[in-house]
Amino acid sequence: MYHKVNTPCIGLCSTALGDGVCRGCKRFAHEVIDWNGYTAEQQQAVVDRLDDFLVRVVGNRIDIFDEKILREQMGLWQIHCDTDLSSSRWVYELLRAAAGQIREPEAFGFRLKADWRGHSLEEIKQWLDRDFYTLSCAHYERYMG
Repeated sequence: MYHKVNTPCIGLCSTALGDGVCRGCKRFAHEVIDWNGYTAEQQQAVVDRLDDFLVRVVGNRIDIFDEKILREQMGLWQIHCDTDLSSSRWVYELLRAAAGQIREPEAFGFRLKADWRGHSLEEIKQWLDRDFYTLSCAHYERYMG
């Protein structure tokens, strides 16, 4: 049984500009347009695909070592994220909202992998978003294009 699925929309839609993949939420244009007509199962399949992409993208640069601390910090910072989704999604949302304000990632339950420690969280956030979009576009081209 599937429960109500919240839209992945983040209010930065680029599909109205003709993009096949939204630069905001990374859904395909037809998924954005048809979202309200999808069953809960169909919506969940879209959300699961996006979450799987974030697990890959975030996992390339970040180690999440304490989900409890991460969840607590997100609450303190009043950053909402669906607890049914991966901790990679939580980190992505946290960085989207507060990358420039976080000085010690370890206090949030994550750390940058060794190869990425010389970079700011703001840079990491931009790379994560770029990689997430690239992965979504590649998936779109392979299966929809």
